[in-house]
Amino acid sequence: MGFVLRWIMAFGLLTATFNPTRWNYTSWASRNFSEQMSLAVLLGLLLMVGYIVYLRATLRSIGAFGMILVLAIVGALLWVLHDYGILTLRDHALNTWLALGALSAVLGIGMSWSHLRRHLSGQADMDDVDE
Repeated sequence: MGFVLRWIMAFGLLTATFNPTRWNYTSWASRNFSEQMSLAVLLGLLLMVGYIVYLRATLRSIGAFGMILVLAIVGALLWVLHDYGILTLRDHALNTWLALGALSAVLGIGMSWSHLRRHLSGQADMDDVDE
């Protein structure tokens, strides 16, 4: 359940920032920046904090190579679904949602990797500590 919650939170962060509907920060801020600049800046900074938390944890747990590997696996899965006729890639909105799902999977796995690794190996990951 922990992974699912982390993945949903990552998906929420990404879709709050951008999605194919008009209900996202990017669309709202571009329409209302001059009238509501202070709120746009505040919300943008809050989103940035969310990205920093997720990206830092992901880079520390699986690294850039792990992020590329997870994206490659998701891309291969989408390729298989397309080859078997289960998925068509003609709808641009669907493609955007698939990309958001793929990116949120990377962030969700990155946030959960240390927990999974500790569970499987019995060893905990530790941050570097300067003495």
